[in-house]
Amino acid sequence: MTDLLAVPTLLQAIRAALDLTQSELAERLGVSFATVNRWEGGANKPQRAQLAKIIELAEEASVDLRDAPIAGGAVVTRRRGRQAKSATPTTKPMEQMLWDAACSIRGEKDAPKFKDYLLPLLFLKRLSDVFDDEIDRLAEEYGDLDVAIEIADNDHSLLRFYLPPESRWPVISGRAQYDWPDDERGRSTRPRDIGEHLTKAVRAVVRYNPTLAGVIDVVDFAAERNGERDINPAKLNGVVETFSDPRYRLGLADVQPDFLGRAYEYLLRKFAEGSGQSAGEFFTPTEVGFLMARILRPKPGQTCHDYACGSAGLLIKLQLVANELDPTAKVPLKLYGQELQAESYAVARMNAIIHDMDVDLRRGDTMLNPKFRTSSGSLDQFDLAVANPMWNQPFGPSIFEDDPYDRFVKNGGATSGKGDWAWLQHTMSVLKEGGRAAVVLDTGAVTRGSGSRNEDKERNIRKWFVDQDLIEGVILMPDNLFYNTTAAGVIVVLNKRKPESKKGKITLVNASKRFTKGKPKNHLADEDVADLARLFNSGEVVAGEVALIDLQQAADADYNLSPSKWVPQADATAHPDLPELLAQLSVLTTEDANLTTELLKLLRPLAVTGAER
Repeated sequence: MTDLLAVPTLLQAIRAALDLTQSELAERLGVSFATVNRWEGGANKPQRAQLAKIIELAEEASVDLRDAPIAGGAVVTRRRGRQAKSATPTTKPMEQMLWDAACSIRGEKDAPKFKDYLLPLLFLKRLSDVFDDEIDRLAEEYGDLDVAIEIADNDHSLLRFYLPPESRWPVISGRAQYDWPDDERGRSTRPRDIGEHLTKAVRAVVRYNPTLAGVIDVVDFAAERNGERDINPAKLNGVVETFSDPRYRLGLADVQPDFLGRAYEYLLRKFAEGSGQSAGEFFTPTEVGFLMARILRPKPGQTCHDYACGSAGLLIKLQLVANELDPTAKVPLKLYGQELQAESYAVARMNAIIHDMDVDLRRGDTMLNPKFRTSSGSLDQFDLAVANPMWNQPFGPSIFEDDPYDRFVKNGGATSGKGDWAWLQHTMSVLKEGGRAAVVLDTGAVTRGSGSRNEDKERNIRKWFVDQDLIEGVILMPDNLFYNTTAAGVIVVLNKRKPESKKGKITLVNASKRFTKGKPKNHLADEDVADLARLFNSGEVVAGEVALIDLQQAADADYNLSPSKWVPQADATAHPDLPELLAQLSVLTTEDANLTTELLKLLRPLAVTGAER
């Protein structure tokens, strides 16, 4: 019988023979898509009954099992008719392909510098593969591939995105010919090398798809500095060839949108780990985003906003969790994001399209110029808000004094210095009545000013939030989780309409020990994410992890809401009380005196002998 090493290849062979996606194969086997994905990755082994179903399906697909245990592969007898697609890659090979491509440009140390080139290239490959899929669909409908291409060339509305011939991947990779036209002066427009070709290709895509302007055409692949190309054409050719590997096809039937998005986020994370401070501005660790989404539990059709959306990962995770909670729902979430940085904005738009999600993204400074406004000029409001704004960001007094949206004075007063609570005040202003939010901040945001005798503005704003019963809870994260700092960070959960069971109470979760050690960053395991969300939403006290305090207790602590204050870790070293410490000190002092006396007795004869000499 086939051993574990052969199972991934066997599953891929079955899907290639039967022309199935992982999701379709999962349905045939009566298991979940995630289970098939893990099997193909070699992370899990099918049980006996499941393996029997796999072998039965392999026989149906005419897959020869005899070589599988020896060679670790399976021989496929392909059926006649449409050519079978290549097997869907598992997450790890896809991730490794992306990182290898980045490193091949200039070595691992400098790979993060080239994300601006690599991400649009990955995006172009996705667009091209989807374009080919849609042409195949039209060919099946009209009975001829050439007719399908002619129809698509004349009616671009039949496709998600129309790609002109020079922008299609077979032409870019040299696997198909393209007759470059002459310009108006009769000169050939044929590019000199792959760098010029890619630049022409992405600009052509934008000409036919104006909505992709500022997304795919953000770099010049043929750019030079001091007479030398930023990216050597030979190395760029190597990246194109890597992306051309049939194992890494990125079409609609090859990978689930979420599957590709996770591989894409892996690349963003690797860049973030190597980029330092700026990276954390556009990327929140994947597991933190899923924790926030699982806490908020989004429902179909809800409006969701991230006013500092970076790569749009937090919004996308809300939709993924909504799909998981209600797989039959036909109504998606309505997602809205604003981002200041041009680079991050482009990444967000690519990320949304790769996930096949509709996200209304706008550029601008949220604090100075929030883009989502009503016709009367007031701020739009949403059911849910998520954000990871810049921590401890200073704002000038004029922002608070002259705010046309009245976000600060009415929500606890103006602050000064660090702007963490200013972001929470903005959050309250964009929440509907009954809305909830999860915002990532520096740990100091929930402690600064406590004990300052009412003179600290941050503490006073925190007091207002507590007194209004708007803080549902605070979760202390582990150290060294976020990419722009080794600090722990907290998730502050706001709720404008708490359920009866949580009214007048604040849930405090100390998750500082819930991490898996990693290099260079720690991370949360999936089971920890699910468990922490469950603990928070249940609102039940758990020794060493969850405390529940009332508003009076918060006031008595001068509004110090740090979970570490209220939730001592269960495995923390126990410290003896003062009387016990004094008793131990007395014993040690007596022992010290006794030892000194004994030492003097031993040394005295030596002193006498020395004097006689």
